[in-house]
Amino acid sequence: MSSTPTAGAAPTRADAPDAQSRGLTATLILALGTFAVGTDAFVVAGFLPQMAGSLHISESTAGQSVTVFAAAYAILSPILATVTARLPRRRLLLVGLAVLTIGNVLAAVAPNFAVLTAARIAAAAGAAMYTPNAGAVGAALVRPELRARALAVVVGGLTVATAVGIPLGTVVSQVLDWRSALGAVALLCVLSGVGVRAIMPELPGATKVPLRTRLAVLGRPGVLAVLPVTVLGMTACYTAYAYTVPTLHAVGVTAGIAWMLLLYGVGAVFGNLVAGLATDRWGALRVLSAGYVCMAVALGALGWLAGAHAVTLPLVGLLMAVWGASSWCQTPPQQHRLIAAAPGEAPLVVSLNSSGIYLGIGLGTLIGGATLPAGITVVCVIGAAIAVVALIFLLATAAAAARGAESAA
Repeated sequence: MSSTPTAGAAPTRADAPDAQSRGLTATLILALGTFAVGTDAFVVAGFLPQMAGSLHISESTAGQSVTVFAAAYAILSPILATVTARLPRRRLLLVGLAVLTIGNVLAAVAPNFAVLTAARIAAAAGAAMYTPNAGAVGAALVRPELRARALAVVVGGLTVATAVGIPLGTVVSQVLDWRSALGAVALLCVLSGVGVRAIMPELPGATKVPLRTRLAVLGRPGVLAVLPVTVLGMTACYTAYAYTVPTLHAVGVTAGIAWMLLLYGVGAVFGNLVAGLATDRWGALRVLSAGYVCMAVALGALGWLAGAHAVTLPLVGLLMAVWGASSWCQTPPQQHRLIAAAPGEAPLVVSLNSSGIYLGIGLGTLIGGATLPAGITVVCVIGAAIAVVALIFLLATAAAAARGAESAA
């Protein structure tokens, strides 16, 4: 499951020899930036106890720093894509990375939660400027037959970072505090900016698409039937995600937490890769249905283990891997369904799906934080229940989505 950065239209000089000469190597620089974005969004979840103690707030309140970032990204992404459409692409990438750097520096020195919140909103604005355009620029830097591969490289930075965000934060927390970690993310953004400045060609801005036009596609029956599934599914899996460390503590895992988180990350990467192949072979509806069933079972079982205080490490490891895989199997089939519903506006619907992803992340983290005082069992059960709701909505709207795809074809 990745927030695919293809929201902007490809720069008009996509086939320029100077751009193509940089090839796939240049996309690695863009991937470094998307890795920084993904790391920034979720690495703080591994530092929640430290952050809560440092700022004298509860862990549930500290977790809302993830909510703030995700919600701000979801809201700002289509707005900034409209406002900045005509800016030259390299300049826009550099501005986005600069804002992201400033946001992380401010967060690293934040004296209280209010300043941290403002800094996270600033960082989200920078991410919303950088991420969608990184995909468009990556596609413009290579020959047409290599564009899918270039996008995979750029998306890969975000996918890997988001999948291993909490594991990475937990490991890094052994040697750094949360302020140093955010400072390290800021440094990563600076390095990305240096790379972009050194290697990226001057590419013109895209054609400006009014915000009303971007949002008008939501009125299509097929899109309207598909997009809420993204929000519901992401809300379900992220209800407990930011509180994974407290969840593992609740099920009795005190040693080897990093290994459990690694299993989640491995499952996430596996689920994301396999979902694309499975969607081509068996269809998006079957892949999503299986994913939501597995997610509900994994979260429900973790909630039961937390309530029963039963420590079964192999079972917990398996559930973590299943949770990761089911969470990350959603994006390929959902993008497939949305593009089928509006093939002529593929960049727009993918951009809206990206906003839906971050809206779900924000809602899930908000729900998790609000229910955390009631216990991890409640948090996990609510996440499982929302996964069931996502499955029901998916099946109930499948016919409408299919009709929308047929009419758009």
